[in-house]
Amino acid sequence: MKFKNKVVWITGASTGIGEALAYAFSNKEARLILSSRNESELVRVKNNCKGEKNNISILPFDLEDIDTIPDIASKGMSAFGTIDMLINNGGISQRSLVKDTIIEVDERIMRINYLGQIALTKAILPHMLEKKSGHIVVISSIMGVMTTPLRSAYCASKHALHGFFDALRSEIWKDDISVTIVCPASIKTGISLNALTGDGQTHGKMDPQQAKGMSPEICAKKIINAVRKRREQVVIGPPVKYATLIKRFVPGIFSMIIRRAKVT
Repeated sequence: MKFKNKVVWITGASTGIGEALAYAFSNKEARLILSSRNESELVRVKNNCKGEKNNISILPFDLEDIDTIPDIASKGMSAFGTIDMLINNGGISQRSLVKDTIIEVDERIMRINYLGQIALTKAILPHMLEKKSGHIVVISSIMGVMTTPLRSAYCASKHALHGFFDALRSEIWKDDISVTIVCPASIKTGISLNALTGDGQTHGKMDPQQAKGMSPEICAKKIINAVRKRREQVVIGPPVKYATLIKRFVPGIFSMIIRRAKVT
């Protein structure tokens, strides 16, 4: 797969994995649409891209504001006249026990991580179906295929993404539209800093394991490699992928392991 002149729309592009993907695709001469809530940070990312600045469009919006997404999708389409790849990367995490989490936190996480993603996908899908080509990339999480304490709503939102996009893949493969689900684990980003606590406040702490994790730049390279190969699903990160195998084949042992794990 060649990326030169392909139009790639990245949500959550102002930091972490999304920012690293913006730089990586810019280096490959793709045309970019960069989105997140923070316009000033998007400008910073655009200025740091090495590619031609005329090939980078900034489109700030909030995934939580689902009613605005059809209009946002129209603006995205008008930037370069087409969308070749949509990378659903925006999202928010959680750090709280179920018993301490108000329902509004569950609702907000589902709106941002799940409903916002599928609303944008549904808005772009008719265009991809019409031209019979496209690639939808979903940046899920290792929590989309396993679980830990303190992440109940986050895990639920990521599991929901897998269900939706696996079903979508089975419907659109004949139209030459690919779906790649990426499951990062322990990537050195600020996701724990911005996570929601049980009452909806910002966690504001870096997870020790995350601080020692894989760099977003290496993660982005692995994502691009998976996209190039049109992989259906890929786990990226330290050896937690072995945990997914334990979860799948010996779930009882996985339950005992996760009960004893130190989760922050």
